Amino acid sequence: MGKKQMNIRIFKIAIILLFGIIPFIFGSSLADQFSQERNKTGIFNVRDYGAAGDGIQLDTRAIQSAIDACAETGGKVILPPGRYLSGTIFLKSHVTLELMAGATLLGSTTIADYPPITPDYRFYGDDFSQFSLIYGEGLENIALIGLGTIDGQGGAFKVTTKKKPDRYMNRPYVIWLAKCKTILVDNLQLRNSARWMQHYLACDELTIRGIHVYNHCNQNNDMVDIDGCHDVIVSDCFGDTDDDALTLKSTSGRSCENIAITNCVLSSHCNAIKMGTESHGGFKNITISNCVVKPSQDKEPIFGFEGGIGGIVLTMVDGGTLDGVLVNNIRIDGPKVPIFVRLGDRGRVYREDMPRPDIGTLRNVQISHIIATDADTFGCSMTGLPDHPIENIALNHIRISFKGGGKKNAAFKDVPELPDHYPESTMFGELPAYGFFIRHGKNIRFNQIDLTVETDDHRPALICDDVQGLDISAFRSAGTMEQGALMMLKNSQDVFINGSRALNEIRLFLMVMGKDSNGICLTGNDLDRARRIFEVGDGANKTAVKVK
Repeated sequence: MGKKQMNIRIFKIAIILLFGIIPFIFGSSLADQFSQERNKTGIFNVRDYGAAGDGIQLDTRAIQSAIDACAETGGKVILPPGRYLSGTIFLKSHVTLELMAGATLLGSTTIADYPPITPDYRFYGDDFSQFSLIYGEGLENIALIGLGTIDGQGGAFKVTTKKKPDRYMNRPYVIWLAKCKTILVDNLQLRNSARWMQHYLACDELTIRGIHVYNHCNQNNDMVDIDGCHDVIVSDCFGDTDDDALTLKSTSGRSCENIAITNCVLSSHCNAIKMGTESHGGFKNITISNCVVKPSQDKEPIFGFEGGIGGIVLTMVDGGTLDGVLVNNIRIDGPKVPIFVRLGDRGRVYREDMPRPDIGTLRNVQISHIIATDADTFGCSMTGLPDHPIENIALNHIRISFKGGGKKNAAFKDVPELPDHYPESTMFGELPAYGFFIRHGKNIRFNQIDLTVETDDHRPALICDDVQGLDISAFRSAGTMEQGALMMLKNSQDVFINGSRALNEIRLFLMVMGKDSNGICLTGNDLDRARRIFEVGDGANKTAVKVK
């Protein structure tokens, strides 16, 4: 060997020592410094940190190392094409995690790969929500983006008990962010969470757009839960879930406030658009528009029904105030109950040391331009409680087609109050009205409502019980000669019915019941198809009704 060749060999050995052996001796990798120099562009590839991306090796440490390095300066961590098996990943402020097209982040199927997490923020569920594939708390300026896929592999985490809260234990979310600010979740494909797909808790300035969610592998498979968040935009998303799809909650004293949801296509075996099953902090300034609700691709529900339970579900059951909710331009096909509004009194607490909350408030709601088909025989309901009415509710330009088939005697069914029940749109069973059952309301307005049935239904189209201030305009509905009445009023006052008519021959246009009914005015209605205009019963006085 010549002297020149010997020098080259010595140089190569020195390079190996420099970037290999020395870091293990001195605990400071010159290779890392070289990597940092290379990453001045702000892009950190998880492959450079040891990720195999083969779906077999656990890549948690490599992905976390890339995130930690990126957090020092801010930037982007990329997952190139491959399958990355991982346990919990802790996001950091000023870091964007991008899954490139062809990249899949796989949640580990071993619970030991998910360290227990207890957020500093108290909320209902903090004693049984402990695990997540992606987690962040108290962060700012973070993003999850890309054309890749996150698959939680949640079917591996079986539910072993029906008891609360045990049935929620040991099932990780896919995304869980608490008390974070300025968040972007964009374009990702999200699959198979062991629980809710996403839980955003007490976050601000959250944008979710263009995501595709398919979640049908376990119980409680929600699409997204926005919980006590402020300043939120959700747009252009696709969701198909076994449990609820777009869900707003308030599991603490913090409200959901200033939220805009638009241009989404949703499918659920349970409820497509829902708020208020936890309602402590309440809901304020919410707009939901331009969405399509359609049947799920999955034909075998874990819970609920193939076509879904509810389309639009607005509820308050644990105190708090719902005020200023606008729902507009929604096409609903499949759910058994298209519209459900409920003020209840379950009174659940989120801390053991807090008093039971008072009955909440539900007011200033407008639901407009809704077309719903294939609604079941349950009927839609909007109900408050005695001395706690729902207030200022307006329904405009609503067209609903029901299956029909209800019997005449069902019109006099005694509907229980059920104040402490879970607020599900089927909770009262088949209602005495095939269209809308309204109880304990104040300032309720119906305008341009069209109700039809596929099979003759002998129940009234509309029943209003204990309603003060009721305006009905351009109400058109199907009826029958066997039907008790097209509309029924019970103990209601200050009622104005105008420009309304039956779509076919009926026996009776209006039945008025109850001694507290008064101030009922009918004017400008088309009554030619009705054999009788009105009747009174159950203590009502004929003088309570004026026909002009």
